[in-house]
Amino acid sequence: MSEPLVSEHAKEVARGERFKFGENWSRFHETLSDKRVSEAEKSLKQMLEVEELEGKSFLDIGSGSGLFSLAARRLGARVHSFDYDPQSVGCACELKRRYFPGDADWMIEEGSVLDRDYLESLGKFDIVYSWGVLHHTGAMWQALENAGLPVADGGRLFIAIYNDQGGKSRRWRKVKQLYLSGPLGKNLVSALFISYFILKGLGRDLLLERRNPVARYTEYKRARGMSIMHDWVDWLGGYPFEVARPEEIFEFYRDRGFVLEKLVTVGGGLANNQFVFAK
Repeated sequence: MSEPLVSEHAKEVARGERFKFGENWSRFHETLSDKRVSEAEKSLKQMLEVEELEGKSFLDIGSGSGLFSLAARRLGARVHSFDYDPQSVGCACELKRRYFPGDADWMIEEGSVLDRDYLESLGKFDIVYSWGVLHHTGAMWQALENAGLPVADGGRLFIAIYNDQGGKSRRWRKVKQLYLSGPLGKNLVSALFISYFILKGLGRDLLLERRNPVARYTEYKRARGMSIMHDWVDWLGGYPFEVARPEEIFEFYRDRGFVLEKLVTVGGGLANNQFVFAK
């Protein structure tokens, strides 16, 4: 990444316009285990409906913690990871150092999905992956457009985008802006909503006689290998913040020559709808 791009990221953070995702993922690395890496591999295999990625090229747009770049590499893919946040780039570099030191088949760099020239310079990939990233760019539809550029003919695009809940989504946007307004806003939002998340899960389990919170936490980790606490922080601070209805994403890529292969929605709820498109 060029120095001006690094500086722009720092300026956006200082103005309260961008959450420091990389700082959060750096803390997540302290809890990372081989089991979580294995669960991330399972998540990729389930959505892509494959058992391995040997001989495939994999582009991770907004690699974040680096966990899914690592999972793809362990499944045999040649991986190229990039992120706009310098600390997130550092996270991926740390995972490469731990698991694949000196590996020529895993490239990591800083870059922006909003930079069309940069995306075009990367070439074509069998799998382009961007989970929970494009809605945090500040220009989601341009990011969606650019994410399709590196997909090879016959390749696949795997993305996850926040579900549009109408008024609820607009209110969450205000919460995120408050979180980034300064230390007072951050502490207020954290105290209120993390307590709410914990009590909501506990109350649901008690009222419906469902699994206890520990079991729920275990299930969450099994689904994507992530830490629920770090994901809560990512959610509360995650700004810029945009949303889309599933049909909007479907129509957007259909008009650009993509065919929907797999869709997993949150049923109108809060979280990411997941899409796998073929080109």
